[in-house]
Amino acid sequence: MVKLAVIFNLAFVKRNIIISLVLIFGLAPKGKAQINEDKLGAWYMYFYNTSSNKGPWGVQGDIQYRNFNSLGDLEQLLLRSGLTYKPQNANIKFTLGYGHITTGTYGDDESSSQENRIYQEALYPVKFGKRFYTNHRFRYEQRFVENQDFRTRYRYNLFLNIPLNQLTMDKNTLYLALYNELFINGERSIGKNREVEVFDRNRLYAALGFYIQKEFKVQLGVMTQTTNTIQKNQLQLSLHHSIQ
Repeated sequence: MVKLAVIFNLAFVKRNIIISLVLIFGLAPKGKAQINEDKLGAWYMYFYNTSSNKGPWGVQGDIQYRNFNSLGDLEQLLLRSGLTYKPQNANIKFTLGYGHITTGTYGDDESSSQENRIYQEALYPVKFGKRFYTNHRFRYEQRFVENQDFRTRYRYNLFLNIPLNQLTMDKNTLYLALYNELFINGERSIGKNREVEVFDRNRLYAALGFYIQKEFKVQLGVMTQTTNTIQKNQLQLSLHHSIQ
């Protein structure tokens, strides 16, 4: 009888454990969906800048529609513009600008957050040999993210363009476009006992580009973005417009 009672009790405990696990994992409210790192995202982008021989001032900016998938699952909508200044007889350009970013949530969740961002940058082009066109971009951001404390971020981007069918970056030039950009957080605390890492992310990019005209070029490539938690590939299609 004792043996039967022990067996009965063990079966009863086992049944209760199984029921509890089902309730916890099956009926409990589900959190945010996990980002699928294997699914290719897509960013569609338009960049513009003005340049003039009459003075040092200009305008630059970009519109970026970023998706977790090929289209429709909003990752970010970024609107950014800035005032540029290029000192006379100097091979460098400075920018003071503002951006507004709407950040979506992966999957069926349609919630989003807003960010206002002020930034300063310096762009320094250097050419090596006959074919290697590099640009060094240093950017400092002041970020006002919804439901987070104010924080800053440092960015360094090294661009490299290599023309393939001719030596100059001009009309009808087919070229290889590469870049690597490193993001470093200025502050770790973002409020309410939350912290971010010093390393924010890194972006590595490779694409083919083509100069449709001297003022227009298009690029198609893939960017790999690595953060502290995920690594995801993004298809990037971009139009670059130089307004004379």
